[in-house]
Amino acid sequence: MYRPMLENDVDHVAELDRQSYAFPWTAGNFHDSMRAGYRCCLYEESGSIMAYAVMMAVVDEVHLLNLTVVPALQGLGYGAAFLRRLVACSRESGFAVMWLEVRPSNLAARGLYEGFGFRQVGLRKGYYPASHGREDGLVMVLELRNAQ
Repeated sequence: MYRPMLENDVDHVAELDRQSYAFPWTAGNFHDSMRAGYRCCLYEESGSIMAYAVMMAVVDEVHLLNLTVVPALQGLGYGAAFLRRLVACSRESGFAVMWLEVRPSNLAARGLYEGFGFRQVGLRKGYYPASHGREDGLVMVLELRNAQ
């Protein structure tokens, strides 16, 4: 089941982010995103969160800021199913393009995005914190009119 993220979900989502990333979002980041009106949503089964996402809408564009599948469920198709839903909902809402940044080292995510038709259009130098300094961010875009 797909549903909006609620304030009482945030502590659990922030804990899942800590389990997923060396440099996770904080509960404050998720709360701030919700207060700013970003599209924060969950995919859950039997009351358990399987994946979550945060998207920022600007005019006719949507920026995917965070898409995370719970670590134990990665590689099982949840990311593709959730992204398919996010792309379809964004297209139905009238957005023309979806943007995102991804670490060059995150080969699984890059493969997922490229499989959906995202293409690299830029590079943000030193965008992400890393264990030894900073890591670049690949800027990718998907034309939603042509999306799966």
